[in-house]
Amino acid sequence: MTKLTQDDIRLGKRIAKLRGKAELTQEGLADKVHVSTTHIGLIETGKRRVSLKTLQKIASVLKTKVKDILPF
Repeated sequence: MTKLTQDDIRLGKRIAKLRGKAELTQEGLADKVHVSTTHIGLIETGKRRVSLKTLQKIASVLKTKVKDILPF
């Protein structure tokens, strides 16, 4: 199992903030990205690492670039 880092937590917070600005619920984002609401919640709280594929989908839905979501 991969140890989660502070970057994972910061990434989750950035996704949550952008999702809020887009006026999407976790359920709405999850539906558009084709993952579970629980999965989005775990990503946003930094309890699960997001795959690049899922991060690309999230960025697309939030109308931003992956590089603009990454916390470093």
